Amino acid sequence: MSRLLYANLVRLKNDTSFRLTLVAMAAIGIFLPVNKYHLMQRHAGIHITLDNGFFTYIMMGMIFASAFCSLYIGTEYSDGTIRNKLMVGHTRANIYLSNFIVCVIGEIFMCLAFIVGFCAVGIPLLGFFSMPIKFILAYMGCSLMLCIAVAAIFTFVAMLNQNKAVTSVICILGMFVFVFGGAYMNARLKEPKRHEAYVYVDIDGEIVERPEEANPYYIDEPERSFLNFLNDFLPGNQTVTLSQIQAEESHLGLMMLYSAIIAVAVTGIGLFVFRREDVK
Repeated sequence: MSRLLYANLVRLKNDTSFRLTLVAMAAIGIFLPVNKYHLMQRHAGIHITLDNGFFTYIMMGMIFASAFCSLYIGTEYSDGTIRNKLMVGHTRANIYLSNFIVCVIGEIFMCLAFIVGFCAVGIPLLGFFSMPIKFILAYMGCSLMLCIAVAAIFTFVAMLNQNKAVTSVICILGMFVFVFGGAYMNARLKEPKRHEAYVYVDIDGEIVERPEEANPYYIDEPERSFLNFLNDFLPGNQTVTLSQIQAEESHLGLMMLYSAIIAVAVTGIGLFVFRREDVK
């Protein structure tokens, strides 16, 4: 296992797609605080803190990881590397786990590239965080577990599909479906139960009063409890709530537990299926 992991890490260091994702994440991390600083310069009344946009690394990291993991593992199949590893005596479990670990490490370094670039430029321009450090660290710990869960899903898809192109499409499109689905569910859960009464002037100059009324888009129980569970459980939903700093602090521990369950379950199923996979 250690030899496989070392070989994979050496390959990761020289992997072009990995280097490009690091550069892209760092560039986005630098661009965001610079853009916010220019916005403050143009509008004197606006004050933007370092907190604003910091957790964007979660969203961007998951999206870039979908491309990286599929390409990294897909290349192992297209180059015949996995077949060669089996021929020299490495077990399927060790091959699967070593690729999973490297995908996790790759995701973490992508997020770190964003964080370093964001803080290096953002702190001099925007000042330090306004949120408590304890809260920021809790969010970062939750995002770390989310990285592991997402890497487990991408590894599962890539290890059980030997076509690199198909794997890339599934991972990238799947991540966007997760994220957009999470954003839609999050928006629906934020719908108020009732619309407050309001007054407006119509095009004829008449004053129109609208009474308070029930919101038809509000989700009632028991569907609401189920959707709240999915919002904490699903990786795409976690990505949205964490990147927008909308997750309740009391839910972070539960979200980490859900991510751990997903990682263990998906990896366990992946190991079981890969043992029976016909590697070409």
